[in-house]
Amino acid sequence: MADNINSNKPKKKIGFYWIYIILIAFFLGSIIFSGTNSAKETSMTELTKMLKEQDVAKIELVNGKTAEIYLNEQGMRKYFPNENAPKFGVSPNYTLNTTESRLYAKVDEAQEGLSNPIEITPVERHNWGAEIVSWVLPLALIVVLWIVIMRRMGGGANAGGGQIFSIGKSKAQLYDQEKDNKTTFKDVAGLEEAKEEVMEIVDFLKNPGRYTRLGGKIPKGVLLVGPPGTGKTLLAKSVAGEANVPFFSISGSDFVEMFVGVGASRVRDLFKQAKEKSPCIIFIDEIDAIGRARGKNIMSGGNDERESTLNQLLTEMDGFGTNSGVIVLAATNRADILDKALMRAGRFDRQIYVELPDLNGRREIFEVHMRGLKLGKDVDKEFLAKQTPGFSGADIANVCNEAALIAARKNKDNIEKQDFLDAIDRIVGGLEKKNSVITQSEKKVIAYHEAGHATTSWMLEHAHPLVKVTIVPRGKALGAAWYLPDERQITTKEQMYHEMIATLGGRAAEQIIFGQISTGALNDLEKVSKQAHAMVMYYGLDEKIGNVSYYDSTGQQDYSFQKPFSEKTAEKIDAEVSKLIESAYQEALKILNENKEGLTKLAEKLIDKEVIFTDDLVAIFGERPWKQEERTFTKRKEEEPEGQTLNPENTSIA
Repeated sequence: MADNINSNKPKKKIGFYWIYIILIAFFLGSIIFSGTNSAKETSMTELTKMLKEQDVAKIELVNGKTAEIYLNEQGMRKYFPNENAPKFGVSPNYTLNTTESRLYAKVDEAQEGLSNPIEITPVERHNWGAEIVSWVLPLALIVVLWIVIMRRMGGGANAGGGQIFSIGKSKAQLYDQEKDNKTTFKDVAGLEEAKEEVMEIVDFLKNPGRYTRLGGKIPKGVLLVGPPGTGKTLLAKSVAGEANVPFFSISGSDFVEMFVGVGASRVRDLFKQAKEKSPCIIFIDEIDAIGRARGKNIMSGGNDERESTLNQLLTEMDGFGTNSGVIVLAATNRADILDKALMRAGRFDRQIYVELPDLNGRREIFEVHMRGLKLGKDVDKEFLAKQTPGFSGADIANVCNEAALIAARKNKDNIEKQDFLDAIDRIVGGLEKKNSVITQSEKKVIAYHEAGHATTSWMLEHAHPLVKVTIVPRGKALGAAWYLPDERQITTKEQMYHEMIATLGGRAAEQIIFGQISTGALNDLEKVSKQAHAMVMYYGLDEKIGNVSYYDSTGQQDYSFQKPFSEKTAEKIDAEVSKLIESAYQEALKILNENKEGLTKLAEKLIDKEVIFTDDLVAIFGERPWKQEERTFTKRKEEEPEGQTLNPENTSIA
């Protein structure tokens, strides 16, 4: 059985590169060892002794540098007694590195008075092989280095751009629906509206007559826009898994190269391949790498390589040529910096906003990522969806993975509810520091600080309800409070003001209890300052500044050296921001002074238990008189002709 298994394994073939390496090594070895001999190195004193005793047969001076000494029979018997038969004139017995003048002087001096002196024979000798290698080898190394660099830049020896003259070839990957991609629309949750839009694009390619019978045209481009981790690339992978057409996938950075013109050449080659396999889909991930607005980079001139690549992409998407049957699907989280020419109708006809999932979406995402997990009986997906407001699909996937790791670390057989809660705390607050050194006085300050947040938020109608407070250090924070924010679509001035009061409750508690404040409120002050600036400058919620917004959604102000308001207005903005923050701080002081006894009880319990929950606040302050508004999810049903309803769950793409 083992023999059959081994026989089925593919045998490794010896490439031509190994043959070249062996031949070169053999050639260099023959050159190196051809000039070597077994002669021993000697000194001038020994040579003088040999000449005086007449043990030398001849001396040859090679190239005026090296003296080769041949011994006669008498010298062989004396210096090489174990040799069977001396070989005269075949190879020297000794060598001596010296200068020509010194050698002649010493030889004449040693043989003075002898009847048969030895004459020095000058010899010119060249090692042609070594000399050829000395200038051929550096040239060969340069050529090899050039080939390696070009192959690395071309994407490898086996890639489409692997050859030296193929660097301008497209690096897009063509996916095979049966082998390369197993992701389908069933693996995409929480993106129902975006999924329907993308499924309609796939249906365009499958049944074009259904949409063109009235004279309509298939959209040329679809842009997926949304925050990081919301599932834009996953949505594109599901299209590749569902579509029955060729699917080219490439990243925007794959077009950018150090050589001028390579990016534009790769764009041309990509669309050339797509036209040959039409109908098909091209997916460009992170298109902002090449689609950035032109003329914004001051350091680069008009002949920027990125701009030339973008120009070629604009021409291919909607130029003189036709791209019938080729749909471009792109994704980015920086739509504000894309070029206006790229965003116009006729290039990217549709923009699909992939937003953070709501409560129902998070529950569906949990269901997808929990498929392969061994869950305990107490795990509730609805509860976990409520505990993760603002989480993206990638964050929820990370929560499920962290919960599995935590349960495995504790040698559990199943993943329990507490493991998921610990995973959420780990992701939001950071790693718990159990060995952090904190003095008792610092611990008391932290406890009252967090208790101040909890008390003010509990007493305010529009503040987020508290879930958990801890003084165990996590990440960079010495303490933390977890809230369950209401998922609002719009926010009023009063709601934002209450959030500011609750944020400043920590510093206010320090002022009331200890009579002094600390640096522990840095994060709170940063958050409050940004919120106050947004209220005054962006949302027009200040009476003195009025209904004016200095927010620029296009991002043009980032490249401007002037503010959109005067210095006098800037002074008013600063004054109103300071006034708003100070008013919120005084309100926090008022609330905590009125509930000082409850604040003290809550802080003492926090010092004792280190972690408190909503039930502890209910025991001290009682139930909140304000109930959280129930959210209703309604879906508008569109009227469609009978028999032509597009159902995301049952649509057959294959």
